[in-house]
Amino acid sequence: MAETCTRKLIVEVCNAKNLMPKDGQGTASAFATVDFDGQRRRTKTKFRDLNPEWDEKLEFLVHDTESMATEILEISLYNDKKTGKRSTFLGKVKIAGSAFVKSGGETLVYYPLEKRSVFSQIKGELGLKVYYIDEDPPAPPAEQKPEAKAPETEENKPAQEAKPEEEKKEEPKTESNKEVKKEEEKPSPPPPQEENPKKAEEAAPPVKVENPPLADSEKKPSKEEKEKAEIVKRSEVAINDIELRSLGSDRSRSAYDLVDRMPFLYVRVVKAKAAKNESKSPVYAKLVIGTHSIKTKSQSDKDWDKVFAFDKEGLNSASLEVSVSTEEKKENEEATQECSLGTVSFDLQEVPKRVPPDSPLAPQWYTLESQSSAGNEVMLAVWIGTQADEAFQEAWQSDSGGLLPETRAKVYLSPKLWYLRLTVIQTQDLHLGSGSEAKIRIPELYVKAQLGAQLFKTGRTSFGSACSSSANPTWNEDLVFVAAEPFEPFLTVTVEDVTSGQSVGHAKIHVASMERRTDERTEIKSRWFNLVGGETKPYTGRIHVRVCLEGGYHVLDEAAHVTSDVRAAAKQLAKAPIGLLEVGIRGATDLLPVKTMDGTRGTTDAYVVAKYGPKWVRTRTILDRFNPRWNEQYTWDVYDPCTVLTIGVFDNGRYKRDEAAGKQDKDVRVGKIRIRLSTLDTNRVYLNQYALTVLLPSGAKKMGEIEIAVRFSCSSWLSLIQAYTSPMLPRMHYVKPLGPTQQDILRHTAMRLVTTRLTRSEPPMGQEVVQFMLDTDTHMWSMRRSKANWFRVVGCLTCVATLARWIEGIRTWVHPPTTVLMHVLVVAIVLCPHLVLPTIFMYAFVILAFRFRYRQKVLLNMDSRLSYVDMVGPDELDEEFDGFPTTRSHDVVRIRYDRLRALGGRAQTLLGDFAAHGERLEALWNWRDPRATGIFVVFCLVASLVFYVVPFKVFALGSGFYYLRHPRFRDDMPSLPISFFRRLPSFADQIL
Repeated sequence: MAETCTRKLIVEVCNAKNLMPKDGQGTASAFATVDFDGQRRRTKTKFRDLNPEWDEKLEFLVHDTESMATEILEISLYNDKKTGKRSTFLGKVKIAGSAFVKSGGETLVYYPLEKRSVFSQIKGELGLKVYYIDEDPPAPPAEQKPEAKAPETEENKPAQEAKPEEEKKEEPKTESNKEVKKEEEKPSPPPPQEENPKKAEEAAPPVKVENPPLADSEKKPSKEEKEKAEIVKRSEVAINDIELRSLGSDRSRSAYDLVDRMPFLYVRVVKAKAAKNESKSPVYAKLVIGTHSIKTKSQSDKDWDKVFAFDKEGLNSASLEVSVSTEEKKENEEATQECSLGTVSFDLQEVPKRVPPDSPLAPQWYTLESQSSAGNEVMLAVWIGTQADEAFQEAWQSDSGGLLPETRAKVYLSPKLWYLRLTVIQTQDLHLGSGSEAKIRIPELYVKAQLGAQLFKTGRTSFGSACSSSANPTWNEDLVFVAAEPFEPFLTVTVEDVTSGQSVGHAKIHVASMERRTDERTEIKSRWFNLVGGETKPYTGRIHVRVCLEGGYHVLDEAAHVTSDVRAAAKQLAKAPIGLLEVGIRGATDLLPVKTMDGTRGTTDAYVVAKYGPKWVRTRTILDRFNPRWNEQYTWDVYDPCTVLTIGVFDNGRYKRDEAAGKQDKDVRVGKIRIRLSTLDTNRVYLNQYALTVLLPSGAKKMGEIEIAVRFSCSSWLSLIQAYTSPMLPRMHYVKPLGPTQQDILRHTAMRLVTTRLTRSEPPMGQEVVQFMLDTDTHMWSMRRSKANWFRVVGCLTCVATLARWIEGIRTWVHPPTTVLMHVLVVAIVLCPHLVLPTIFMYAFVILAFRFRYRQKVLLNMDSRLSYVDMVGPDELDEEFDGFPTTRSHDVVRIRYDRLRALGGRAQTLLGDFAAHGERLEALWNWRDPRATGIFVVFCLVASLVFYVVPFKVFALGSGFYYLRHPRFRDDMPSLPISFFRRLPSFADQIL
C-alpha cells in the first residue's frame, strides 16, 4: 500500500496550554497519541509541565486520496503512567479530513481539548499544524529496488513503536493497531515471491465496496474479507450519516422527493447511414411533433449525438417523426437543394419509460422510409423520462429555449473571502528631495495602501525638518482590506508627501506569500520593504510593516440580519456540518407580465435564484409562461441553524441580445422570500405557497406566488443543541473586534467583490440579481423602513403598557377577586421569600407548556403589512428610490439632504436593533424557534427545582460575588445566556 500511496499527512504537535493537573501533585506529564486511517504515532513525554512543548513532526500515509476528506484525525493527550498510577486522560481533539490543507497553507491552530465523557474534567488547548504533501509516484524502471527495501522500513516502524503501544493497553485501538502491524509484516518474503503481495495490494481497493453480494457473504470469511470488514468498520466509525449524505457526488439529483416528477420525451439522435456512401453532402436530422419542430446541425460526417427533451405536457401530437435530409449544392447554382433520405415515425404511447438509476437506453438503427431512395438508416433512441434523467441538463430543452446558455440551470460559488490586515509601523531613511524648497518646508506624510480597487490611508504625521536624516515617522495604524481568492497579485504601499503633493516612494507586497493566522495568539513577524521612487530613484527609503491574512474572522458579505454563513475563513477552523438543507423549487402561479413580446402581448420568462452560504443555485428559465413549473431540488450543508435561506424570482432579460446596440437587457425583480432555519422542525417537509411582492416607485405590487418545499434534516440533536450555546461568530470577532463603521465599509466591499466575481461567470449572474439577493441597499435611508422599525419598537412596548394597565387595574380594584389574590401573594412573598424564584420559573414553565400547542406551524414570509408598504406616500417612495447622493438640482439642498439621510440611516439601524432585542424575547415565549424555547422550558423546570433547594440568600450572595469577580477570572467570549439570546429569531428577516 505504501508503494502506491502518493500523499502523506503531516501532523506537527507543537504545544499545549493550561492542562488539567492529573498526577496528584499539581502537575501533569503529558504525551500525545495521534490516530489516522488505522495508523498510530506517539510523541515524547514532557514531565511535570502543564504547558508542554513537543514540536514533533509525525507522518502518516494516506491510502486513498479521494476519501481523505471522510477520515477523522484524532489526537489524545494522556498523563504518563510512570508519574502516576495509570495513564490518565487529559483531553482529545478531532479534526475532519475536509479541514486538511496542502503544504504551504498550514498555520498554527489552537484547538480546545474535548471531553471523553460528560464527567471528564478537561481544560486547556492543543496547538497543531496539519497539512498534507503530494509526492510523485516512483518511476517504472526504479520500482524493483524500492520494493526490496520496503519490507524493511515497514518492519522497522512497528519495532520502534512497540514500546509506546504496550504502554497503552487500556486504549480501545490497540487491537486494530496490532492487526495493521500484521498486515505490514506480511509482505516481507524473499524477493522472488514479491509478485503475490503486489497482486494482493492491487486487489485491495475493490474490496472496500460495502454491501457485498449475498452469495459471497454466506461463505466462510477469508483473509481478504477480514481485511475488508476491518476497513468498512473503521469507515463507519469515522463517518456519520450527515457526512455520508453531504459527500454524495450528486445529492441534488438523488431523491427528487420534494418536487413532482415532470415527464419529458427524450430523443437521442446519434448518426445516419446513407445507402450511397460516396455522397459527402452535409446531412441534418429534423424532429417534428405536431407544431414543434427542431433541426440538428448539418454535418458531413453524419454524426450528431444530440439529446432533445420535449415537455410532454406541451406536446400537441401523439406521434414523433424523425426525418434525415441532405443539402446538395450544384456548381452553377448558389442555392442549396434539400434531398430527403427518409422518415421514421414513432407512436408516443408505445415509447418505453426509463427511470434512473436504470442504465441509459441503447440507440438502435431504424430504416428510413423513402420513395426516392431505399436502404438509408438513422441511429437514435426514444424514451420517456423525468427531469431526474442524467441527459436532461445537457439536452436541448423545449421549455427553456433549447440550448441557450443564459436559460440553463447553473450552480455558482461565491469567492472565498479573507481579511487582509496591514499594520503600518514606521519609515526610515526617507529621501524627500533636495534644494531650498525641501529645506524650508516641514513635511507632512501619510501612507496609502491599495489592493485592487480598495484604497485606504493612514493619518498624517509631521516630523522635524526635511534635512534631518534621523527622523523616523511613526503611525502604528491598522488598515484592513477584503481579499478574494484567487488573490490580487500585489498590495501596493505608497508614502505620500502632503506638502509637496508628490509620492516619496512605493513598495509592492506579494499577497500569495503573506502569512496566514487563525487567532490573536499567533505572532506575526514585521518586515522591512524598500521604497522605490521610479526609474530615476531606485531607493527612496524603507518602510516597516506587519501584514497577514486573517483566517479567524468570517467575512460578512450580506446583511447581518439575513446572514447564511458564519464560518471562519481558515479551513483549519472548519467544523463538520450539523445538518442538511433540502429545497424543492416546485413552481409559480399567477405571475404578472413584466415585458411585451413583439409589442403585442405581455410575457414573463421566469427563473429562481436560491442563496445559502457560498452556494448559489439558479434554475432553468421557463419561457413565456405565467404558471411555470421548475421542479428542481437542491441541497446545502448546514453549519449553523440560526441562518437564513434567501430565494428570489426574476424575469430573464439576458438571453435576448440587442444586435444593433450589442447590449443585453437587465433581469427584472419579481419577488423574494426568506426562510429562517431555526424556525423549522427537523426532518419535516414544509410545502407552502408564498406571495411574491416587489416594491416599485409606484408602490408595492403583488407579482404572483411561488411554491417551495423545504426540509431541514439533522441526525444529531446533541450537536444541534450545542450550536445554540456557542457564540454566533468566530472567536476573533470578540477578542479583537472590528469597529461598526469599519464593519460596514468591509461588508460593502465584500458585496462588491462577490458581485464582480459572479458577473464574470459564464453565463453571468446579473449585477442587479446579486445586489437584490444580498440586500446591498439596506443601509440607505428610507422613511418607510424607519416607520416599520418604529412601529416594531412600539409593538414590543405594547406588552409593557398592557402589564402596567393590569397592575393599575389591580390597584384600583377593577376586579376584586384578582386584587384579593394579589394580597395573598404579597403575604406569601413576605412570609416565604425563598419560594419567589421557584414559583416564577414554575409559572413560566406552565405557561410555555400550555402555549406549545399554539406555536407557529406555518412558515412566515415577507410581510407587506409589517413593512408598511401600503402606508407610504408617493413623495416618500420617490425619496426611497432616489439615488445616493440625491439628484436634486440645488447644491445646498442636496448636501443637507444627503447629510439628513445619512443620519437617518444610523437612527434606522439603531431602531431595528432595539426592536430585534424585544422580538427575540417575545419569540422565546411564542415558540417561534421550537428548539430554543424547548431549551428554555427545560431550564425553567430545572431552575425551579434548584431554587427550591438552594436558599435565596445563598443565591443572592453567590450572584453578587460572581458579578463582582476579578477580571482575571472573566472570559473574553460572550456568556452562554448572551449567546443563546442573540440566536433567537426576530422579524428583521421579514422586512422588505
